[in-house]
Amino acid sequence: MTQLPTEFPDFGLTPHQRRQAVRGHYWEWPGMDGERGEIWCYSDRFSYRRGETVVLHVCSTASSFSVAIVRDGGTETKMFETAGIAARWQDTPDQCSVLGCGWDASFEFRVGDEWPSGAYRVTLTAEGRDGQPIRCQHLFIVSPQPGKKRGRVLQVAATGTWLAYNTWGGSNHYEGITGPNRDQYAPIVSTQRPWCRGFVVLPKEAPRVPLEVAVPPRTAPRYPHMEWAFATGHSKKYASSGWASYDSHFFRFAERAGYAVDLASQHELHFSPEILDGYDCVVFVGHDEYWTLEMRDAVDAYVERGGNAARFAGNFMWQTRLEDEGRRQVCYKYRARAEDPAYRGGDVTRATNSWEAPEIGRPGAMTFGLNATRGLYAGWGGCAPRGVRGFPVYRPEHWAFAGTGIYYGDLLGADSHVYGYEVDGLDFEIRGGLPYPTPDSGAPDGLQILAVGMAAQVEESADIAFEDRFLGDADGRFSAETLFGEASDANLDKVKRANGMIVNFPRGKGEVFHAGSCEWVAGLLRQDAMVEHVTKNVLDRYLGKT
Repeated sequence: MTQLPTEFPDFGLTPHQRRQAVRGHYWEWPGMDGERGEIWCYSDRFSYRRGETVVLHVCSTASSFSVAIVRDGGTETKMFETAGIAARWQDTPDQCSVLGCGWDASFEFRVGDEWPSGAYRVTLTAEGRDGQPIRCQHLFIVSPQPGKKRGRVLQVAATGTWLAYNTWGGSNHYEGITGPNRDQYAPIVSTQRPWCRGFVVLPKEAPRVPLEVAVPPRTAPRYPHMEWAFATGHSKKYASSGWASYDSHFFRFAERAGYAVDLASQHELHFSPEILDGYDCVVFVGHDEYWTLEMRDAVDAYVERGGNAARFAGNFMWQTRLEDEGRRQVCYKYRARAEDPAYRGGDVTRATNSWEAPEIGRPGAMTFGLNATRGLYAGWGGCAPRGVRGFPVYRPEHWAFAGTGIYYGDLLGADSHVYGYEVDGLDFEIRGGLPYPTPDSGAPDGLQILAVGMAAQVEESADIAFEDRFLGDADGRFSAETLFGEASDANLDKVKRANGMIVNFPRGKGEVFHAGSCEWVAGLLRQDAMVEHVTKNVLDRYLGKT
């Protein structure tokens, strides 16, 4: 087992700054870099096909910039570069997070006929006012062409979650500058703004959310990833979402391992569900929290007719809606029952609440076998900070573990910390030393629980003051209210102890495998041989190689 340090990393912050890093609200906005100057960019869409035109909207203090485009896969391949593109400063609405930036188009280019599907990283470089380079990073997806894709994997990037966490402009689905006092999160967020710093690229030393510290007894919770973000000028949410922290690690691993992988955005899943046609295996990875009803319908239909869905991801939590041809994402979340128009004469099943809300009537387990409200936090803050770092395995004879040499009771992925920071679970019971879903869990027929770890919805300790905890019990009380109608202490007690699982089940003519943890990709990033082996077992089975 890996020996962990016993002290938290020091990023040069004072105690006040550490508190501000966690409790404060800081974000990216035009003009934030002051005298040095800056450049920002977004594209008109998340994804494009070959032959289509990418439109970049750029705002810069410089009069011109250069652009370089690299395909970010198993290897990095430079696809395009040019220089001397005219730029100018463009006015930005105060509520650009909600309305969009509204910048004029600055540069257009055509996606080449030879550009394979994947993620394309855009680097814009200009000269700052001090003569030093200033840069901006952007990302767009080249989606696959129609047709049969025998032997290929389709990875669907969690763009709904990217959008929900993006801090650029001041508001997202978590914190914000909306509302009468400019202190509320935004239930509506726009795609027409840059990605925040840390979503596209990250240095190797950037901490992940799960703690890599052997936390001493009676220690108040610390959140190193937010401290690092504050110290280095990155988004507070860089470690919660984005290509750099999550989706990229699976895509690179799969290509390096010899798999043929295509990439699509969730917007395509919503508007063009036929994109799944022709694939034997569709993959979802990382922190994949926000979905529309249409996205779920697409996956359910795909599996029913014989497709295979592999979800190496956690926190299947919120129903969203898309407006303005996909340029706005709607999710009222905690305020849904009070504010979402779907509760006032609309179709309440489309309400942007938790999937487990009884009025929606479509728990996440119906699609992926697990529910977010029965899982949640593990290995960070005060939620199981000294708990298991890997999945405790109960059914080592399952085909997913073939060739690993794993035993009953082993921890899968403990050294690479694949368990956390948000996980999905089910109510279960132990019979004969094995876990089974409870009769009222909502588990699909035939579901097998392969591994189970402990999680929590409350930072609970008898020795740590409540005010010293960032997460507290707010999410637990929301789950209690959602499931049982009231956020009482008695109902909180029903949900605060949770779990994360690996499950597998048949559905229709197809099959689903779900490793319900955001951090599965950490095992691929850190080249954990056993995690890689299980991942290959799943892909090979679903591609018909075994």
